[in-house]
Amino acid sequence: MSGGENIEQLHALYPFLGTKKTNSAAMQQALLISVQQKIAQHLDIVGRFFATQNEAVIACARTIADIYRSQGRLFTMGNGGSSSDASHIAVEFLHPVTTGRPALPAFDLSCDKTVMSAIANDVGYQHVYARQVASLVRKEDALIGVSTSGNSANLLRAFVQAKKIGAATIGLCGGDGGEMAKAELDHCLVVDSDSIHRIQECHVAIYHVLWDLVHTLLADERGFSGSKTQEPTGAKS
Repeated sequence: MSGGENIEQLHALYPFLGTKKTNSAAMQQALLISVQQKIAQHLDIVGRFFATQNEAVIACARTIADIYRSQGRLFTMGNGGSSSDASHIAVEFLHPVTTGRPALPAFDLSCDKTVMSAIANDVGYQHVYARQVASLVRKEDALIGVSTSGNSANLLRAFVQAKKIGAATIGLCGGDGGEMAKAELDHCLVVDSDSIHRIQECHVAIYHVLWDLVHTLLADERGFSGSKTQEPTGAKS
C-alpha cells in the first residue's frame, strides 16, 4: 500500500486529523461520527462472520467438546494482542464465570516468560511454541492459535508439531487467512477484514461463543439443561 493510500485511509477514519485546528464543537461532532463508523464496521464484520461461518463454529465447538470427553486438554497461543486473546480463551475454560459450568483444563503457552525467553534466545522466536507443543501436547489434546494475519511463523511451526502428534488444530485469523488458511488445520475460522482491531473484536465474540457451545454440548451429554444459555452472574473482575 502506498503512502498516499495510507493517508487517505487515515483521513477516512479520522477526518479531523491533518488539518488546521478545529473548534471544540466540530471536534466533538467528528469524534461522534468516528465512533459511529467504527461500531457500524464492528457490527457488519461480526454479523457477516457468523452469518457465513456459523456451521464452522459449531463444528469447531464439537471438536473441543470431543477432546474434553477424551480427557484431553486445550492449549492456546498467540503473539501481541492475540497472545492476550489466547490467555483469555484459556482462563474462560479453566475458570468459568457462569454458575454451574465446570472448570475444564486449558493452558496458555505464552504464560511462562522464562520458557519463552529461553527458547527465543537459544534457538529463535519462531520455535517458542513448537518446542512447548512437542513436550506438553498429547494426541488427545487441542491447540488453538490466534493470529490477525494468519502468518505468524511460530504458530505455524507449532501447528505442524501438533499435527505430527495427532492433536486437534484450530486457527483464528483474519484477512484472507494467510498461511494459516493453507496449513490444513482441523478448523480455521477466518474473519474477513483488513482491520486488526475489528478482527480482534470478532475473535473475542468467536471464542466466547465457542466456550458456550462447548459447555452446552457437554452439559447435554450429562443430561444437565438448566444453565445452557445462562449469562455470567456474580463474577468480579
